Amino acid sequence: MVRGHQVGEADRKALITEVHGRDGAPPYVVEWDDGHTSTYYPSSDALIEEHPAPRAL
Repeated sequence: MVRGHQVGEADRKALITEVHGRDGAPPYVVEWDDGHTSTYYPSSDALIEEHPAPRAL
């Protein structure tokens, strides 16, 4: 999640789909909540949360 930079600006959410750095470091390829994909280097306004992968049935 990336916090909005200005008052009233919404936070943005993205899913990391690829990791291109060593040992899990950036850059990341992310899919944003609006559907577009980009390469992303997180800054201090980003919060990265780890979630368990869904289990196969």
